[in-house]
Amino acid sequence: MIRCNLSSVLVLDQQVAEDFYVGKLGFVKKHDFPAGGGRWLTVQAADGSGAELLLEPNGYDFSIAYQKALYDAGIPLTSLGCDDVQAEYERLSALGVVFCGAPTRHEGFPPIAIFEDGCGNLIQLHEA
Repeated sequence: MIRCNLSSVLVLDQQVAEDFYVGKLGFVKKHDFPAGGGRWLTVQAADGSGAELLLEPNGYDFSIAYQKALYDAGIPLTSLGCDDVQAEYERLSALGVVFCGAPTRHEGFPPIAIFEDGCGNLIQLHEA
């Protein structure tokens, strides 16, 4: 069986990304060592579940353009799951996380909320 165990999140600044994903979202740092001109920096859910997120430096013009195009169009780069979107919305809002609006629910889909990660991305939060 094939599983996703690592997924990249392009970020404009790895330290800002680490501070956000660890300090606000509650992930824990799993790997952090020099790689090329940046760091191989991965985070994972605090309970060790799910895929690692590689907070990857966005160092190419084409990837910067792609990231900006997604952001400008209001399209999340990825989606993260949680048990209670409303509770996370309230917790993260209190920490200063910027949301695009209050959580929404569309028929047939779980509740979602979209926030900015401060690294050039919109991230969708869905109830899993």
